[in-house]
Amino acid sequence: MTELLAPAGNLERLKTAFRYGADACYLGATSMSLRNFADNFTLQELEEACTLARRLGKRVYVACNAFARDNDIDRLPPLLRSIEAAGADAIILNDAGVLSVAREVTPNMELHLSTQANTLNSAASLFWHRQGIKRIILARELTLNEIREMRKRLPKSLELEVFVHGAMCVSYSGRCLLSNYIAGRDSNKGECAQPCRWTYEMRETGTNGEHFTIEQDDIGTYILNSRDMCLIEHLPQLVDAGVSSLKIEGRMKSIAYVATVVNAYRMALDALYEARAAGKEFVLPQRILREVSYASHRPYTTGFFFGESKENGQETHFSAYLQDAEISATVLEYDAEAKEAYIEQRNRFFVGDTLNVLSPGDVGREFRVGYIRNEAGELVDSAPHPKERLYIGCDCAVKTGDILRKAK
Repeated sequence: MTELLAPAGNLERLKTAFRYGADACYLGATSMSLRNFADNFTLQELEEACTLARRLGKRVYVACNAFARDNDIDRLPPLLRSIEAAGADAIILNDAGVLSVAREVTPNMELHLSTQANTLNSAASLFWHRQGIKRIILARELTLNEIREMRKRLPKSLELEVFVHGAMCVSYSGRCLLSNYIAGRDSNKGECAQPCRWTYEMRETGTNGEHFTIEQDDIGTYILNSRDMCLIEHLPQLVDAGVSSLKIEGRMKSIAYVATVVNAYRMALDALYEARAAGKEFVLPQRILREVSYASHRPYTTGFFFGESKENGQETHFSAYLQDAEISATVLEYDAEAKEAYIEQRNRFFVGDTLNVLSPGDVGREFRVGYIRNEAGELVDSAPHPKERLYIGCDCAVKTGDILRKAK
């Protein structure tokens, strides 16, 4: 079975990812991670995460893939020993020096090579495999046919991981210095300011030093802004190509995003395997495809999966996120007899609003909010206060942890 790998920016998101069907999560410790603005995991939280994963039969991978200088290497051994002691299943790295230290300090740890190493061919993959790498996280610039060909040439002992969903970087495999120059924040140290999403204006300097704005149409505005990857409709090709793991991007994304996207890919994969076990042709149900539009995203693209395309690579019109639904509440308890849900509010909703239910392996159900009552027993017209706990009339059976959303 192909692994579904989800991002976990903190412990709550890891629990959400596991609940909604992820087979494994990747995360960062408080140093050496490329997502320094995610909450990340203290060593105590990492131990808790690994304990939970073992209990559920799932896996945890820790990213140590920041571009390392000598002072980073000097601090690395205690970090790696702590990661191993916490019970993590693998370390994600991209630096030959980090690899050397990891092999010496934690020789029994499984090592995965980050996409930051931009591995594009089987010869490089074999080289890294000989150095002790168990899994290659392939460069996002590869096509489906190139991935298939690499899989044929490589031993089964070397796993291949492919990004299938989430934000794309304008730079080659994410190796970008634009943030360093413009904002003084090192993207290769986990501090990217995402200047590729900003609006740019072109100007010409005249001979007397005066600036003249060059008129341009909307195609020239967001010239660096990449679309988001979405391969949910192409899972059969990826499975058939021999990919070991399907990776969802987003360690800085919300709980609603993690739950929605992980659930959609979990349901799609399960439907694929069920169809094949029954000898039927797989057709992705529209209710599952609809889910990826509910998650916050930029316009979707298949990236380089089917070759380069000027039409589907960049979004030059705007850089704002799209989202067809927003989270209204999470379910704390449900009284089936009273048809009442005890919830924690996340975004404002009103009596009479229609909310849909996001539950593990279950999408498409909805209900009308019959009433809203606060904890003081007072009936109110709306739920305007963030994190307020309320009782709502709900004639749709829900479970603790389910997410209630309002379509836009």
